[in-house]
Amino acid sequence: MLVTFSYKAPQSREQLLDMIATGESDSKLLAGGTDLLVNIRNGVYRPKMVVDLKKIPGVDAITWDKKTGLKIGPAVTINEILTDANIRQHYPLLCSCARDLASFQIRNRATVVGNIVNASPCSDMAPALLCLDATVLIESKQGKREVPIAEFFTGVKRTALKPNEMVTSLHIPADKAGVRGVYRKLKRIQGHDLGIVGVAVANVGKGARIGVSSSAPTPVVTPLLPLSLSLPEVIEAVNVIIHPISDVRCSKEYRTFMVGEYTKRLWKEVIS
Repeated sequence: MLVTFSYKAPQSREQLLDMIATGESDSKLLAGGTDLLVNIRNGVYRPKMVVDLKKIPGVDAITWDKKTGLKIGPAVTINEILTDANIRQHYPLLCSCARDLASFQIRNRATVVGNIVNASPCSDMAPALLCLDATVLIESKQGKREVPIAEFFTGVKRTALKPNEMVTSLHIPADKAGVRGVYRKLKRIQGHDLGIVGVAVANVGKGARIGVSSSAPTPVVTPLLPLSLSLPEVIEAVNVIIHPISDVRCSKEYRTFMVGEYTKRLWKEVIS
């Protein structure tokens, strides 16, 4: 489907915020474009204006500080997460999720921020960000605000972002550095595919958290779970937060079963 739109590439954050200040719903921000351009081609979106943020200095920055933690800019790609030495050392769970996101070629374009702004229930990066207590930093002409990642997702393809706002970075606190965790994703086929379920288990020291995708209207995470819990108790805690449905990929019963199965496997690997 052919769609005509104007293309803008602001050179500063101030210019970008001016462009989206009116809050018009027919403008879209472009970072990697792996979701946006497909949706435009398929007629899901029909924007009058596409605003490319990649020309703005610093949007592709990854900064690490042992006191303040990790910051990820809105144009940082998934492959840049996988190759960053500080992330590999201090936040390996992020890398575990990133490795399962699509193909190498897609990861060269897809961004971490774009993955959460798209707000798909099957987001691959969300389980790690939820387990690590990430914060979304948001800005508009009216000012700045911070939203915990657990409050950022408000529904299927819906977020706490207002039309005149942009995500300027993701922040993961320093106290989550060194957290041991693993992510596993069940697909319909071998190779690159959307997830039937995705489960991340993180040992955060005083307890564990389990993030799940593809099993509720949004990615979800458990509260802090005692490490002394038995496996049946752990699975019960996970079942409280998920709300799987049946669709073309699988039944809700199969999703529930596989979330429990992956939880057991990863709990044994990470906690036991």
